[in-house]
Amino acid sequence: MDLSLESISEIVSHMRAIGTDTEHCEVKAAASGVPKTLIESVCAFANGSGGLVLLGLSEKDRFAPVPGFEPKSARDALISIAGKLTPVCRLHAEILMLEGAPIVAAWVPAIDPSARPCYITERGRYSGAFIRTGDGDRRLTHYEINRMLENLRQPKYDLEPVPEASLSDLNTAVIAKVIERQKLLSPRIFGTFSDADIQLRLGILAKHDGKLVPTLGGLLACGIYPQQFFPRLSVLFTIYPGNSKAGGAVRYLETRNIAGSIPEMLRETLERVASNMRTGAIVDTGFRQDVPDYPIRALREAVANALQHRDYSPEARSSAVQVNMFSDHIEVLSPGGLFGGASIDDIAPGISATRNVNLSNILESTPFEGAGQGFVVENRGTGLFLIRKELSDALMPAARITNALSYFAISFGKRTLSEAERNPKRHLSTREAILAALRTNESLSVKELIEMSQLSRGAISSHLRSLVAEGLAEPTEIAKSPRQRYRLVRRSGTDN
Repeated sequence: MDLSLESISEIVSHMRAIGTDTEHCEVKAAASGVPKTLIESVCAFANGSGGLVLLGLSEKDRFAPVPGFEPKSARDALISIAGKLTPVCRLHAEILMLEGAPIVAAWVPAIDPSARPCYITERGRYSGAFIRTGDGDRRLTHYEINRMLENLRQPKYDLEPVPEASLSDLNTAVIAKVIERQKLLSPRIFGTFSDADIQLRLGILAKHDGKLVPTLGGLLACGIYPQQFFPRLSVLFTIYPGNSKAGGAVRYLETRNIAGSIPEMLRETLERVASNMRTGAIVDTGFRQDVPDYPIRALREAVANALQHRDYSPEARSSAVQVNMFSDHIEVLSPGGLFGGASIDDIAPGISATRNVNLSNILESTPFEGAGQGFVVENRGTGLFLIRKELSDALMPAARITNALSYFAISFGKRTLSEAERNPKRHLSTREAILAALRTNESLSVKELIEMSQLSRGAISSHLRSLVAEGLAEPTEIAKSPRQRYRLVRRSGTDN
């Protein structure tokens, strides 16, 4: 952090403009000594992304310097405060002259995620740990502290046996396909094992009291109805009439608790979204293309990631993944923030830590029938990259991402209507559309026309044959040439 006078002056000017200190800056007058509550702010900054402490300014007097402020004693007291934390916080403090008066500026660095939570030693870990929220400090909950401590080890909640469940609670058809996939991927490892051994090694099954039972991850990936044992490990799908959950006489237009295995919840969630969003049309070179409010592949990735990476600890099993549709955006929210101290900057290039390693491994081989058929996840750390690409290709703004200790949220803004959708014109027939496309291109291949029109090869080929027979279009190569293209037949200086 830059503690130069120029930088501090800019920060003070900003706070004067907004009338308050900020999430990243705590201001205290400290005219009669450093207040006891300042230690909570230092602790909160250490548990977050760091923060700035300014002493010797009065917030109630528009952040004017405080008369009679003793900077040396204030700086020493602040450094002493940092030593009363576990782990000790090594802050950097400077005495500066601002507008002719002394102040103390100190940067509180973020504690390494592996050492969190930072807490006030004399109060203990569960009573003395704080986090910055807005312009204030909030005591961390037991849940949030446990998630921080979880970063010190790999969680294995997905490997927990579920003794109340039996093998009959698993979908045998899905299990067979998972086993088939694993044998294909690793024939030398799984080729010699029995199906039961493979399920044990994959973590679909576990031994409990001398018998085989499904694991939590096994039920979620391959179960028939996991909610029989974990009622809230579901997707809560809700449609709101406005742009937020608050306000209005009607709280929501529709709400549905979507249950089943992860592939089933993913499929039904995408179907619910698709059936409740608008589909517009863009006419490009004569062809009409349907364009939905939200790219379905981006939504598929967001929901799949939420179900794959959410917190499955006992404390979080009463919370569902939420998919909230608003008038101007859609939000996917999952319990538990990014695992392992990862940040949004880390996951942008595909670098991320996996909270549920076992479940993720199973989902890589779990078949999915729906939008983007194949397997439920790829587990290659490319989810955010794919989402960004889909939104970019749809000429839509980037997703808004929020990462907190207790939740992770990703939000997509609704696609705005194009000029063509606001003022629709007469839709061309396929024949007319092909002619219009050929007028604007020197030549086109069948493949290019298929991509432009989203029609089948048979439909495009049939129309091209008719246009050639009518003398309106002609091939550029001999029949059956792999380089075949088509162009308009030019007559008397016209293109018709």
